[in-house]
Amino acid sequence: MKSFPIEGIPASSYFTQAVYLDEHFVLAAPETPIGPDLVKAVIEWEFNTVHSEGEPCESYAPTPDTNTVPMDKQKLDRSSIIDLEKIQKAERFYATFQRYVESLYSQLAFRSKLNYAELTEQIKYVCNFVKEDRRYLMRVQQHMDPSKDKDYLICHTVRSTVIAIIIGTYLKLPSHRLIELGIAALLHEIGMVKLPQDYFLIQRPLTEQEIKTLKTHPVIGYRLLKLCNFPLMVSLAVLEHHERENGTGYPQKLTGNKLNLYSKIIAVACSYEAILAKRPHKEAKDGYTGMLELLKNEGKQYDDTVVRALVYSLSIYPIGMYVLLSNDRKGQVVDVNPENPRFPIVQVFGDVLPNGKNRILDTSPDGISIVRALTPEEIS
Repeated sequence: MKSFPIEGIPASSYFTQAVYLDEHFVLAAPETPIGPDLVKAVIEWEFNTVHSEGEPCESYAPTPDTNTVPMDKQKLDRSSIIDLEKIQKAERFYATFQRYVESLYSQLAFRSKLNYAELTEQIKYVCNFVKEDRRYLMRVQQHMDPSKDKDYLICHTVRSTVIAIIIGTYLKLPSHRLIELGIAALLHEIGMVKLPQDYFLIQRPLTEQEIKTLKTHPVIGYRLLKLCNFPLMVSLAVLEHHERENGTGYPQKLTGNKLNLYSKIIAVACSYEAILAKRPHKEAKDGYTGMLELLKNEGKQYDDTVVRALVYSLSIYPIGMYVLLSNDRKGQVVDVNPENPRFPIVQVFGDVLPNGKNRILDTSPDGISIVRALTPEEIS
């Protein structure tokens, strides 16, 4: 893919193929002019180049198999800018939240003190952001690459916390309980900071003794929270997040009827995040594969109601995933269908409406549907 300095692109020119802001975010379809407002916005957000397999040209020339309609340039520019603003806002949220978690965990490596009131305010902000911009958060999270992060633990905590709050919101937890859930998710791996860092960053398989030591982190975290007088439900969630419904988890091998709801939610959120994340000894899987694995629920490890809440919150093809449609178009899942998680709402690339917006399509069993997820090679 070729790079083009944004300031060097001729005014209101078109590209013969889609234009990307980075390796994942489509800035403009071939039918979209790179107008002055869009150029200004890209520069303000400190992007100096855009990327495309095509070339800039003075006018749009549709290919024979393109079924698009004329567009209004100004409306299309504004639509692209609004979408870009939302994506940028979500990216800034993740960057800020990740810095906060990194600072919190770093401090706890040297002292065992937590301020519950401060955490409450932070999680209130996170909960509000998730409620308002869940769709854009998941579009960004779908393509975050924890393998590029020097600290897997921080990235895992941030992503899992957002997913847990999404699940809790679907389950209609009252505000105070949603905040407790968020705090528990934020701190669920806190016991890890008291263990040697090599245990979760090491590039070789752990020894039996190392695994045994690693499994003490829920107990360490629980004791830390009890020492700081945290609510019992929050402390128990940290203790129990590796327990499983069928009693095969740790540290106490509890069964589902003895686990609190926060524990069940965090268990599903963490497992889903772990499936999607690349680790030293495993490759990342896509969101669709992750959903199928959780739905199979082999051995009944997870609470069915919580798994259902995850699926209905993000869909079988999760928000943010790039997909191939049955009409051979490509698109991105942008929202769920509350009636049926198998048929989410998709933004179709290269299909622009008269108002200048990319077509938003409700997939369905009787109409256009998703054939499969796109491979990384197809996306790039």
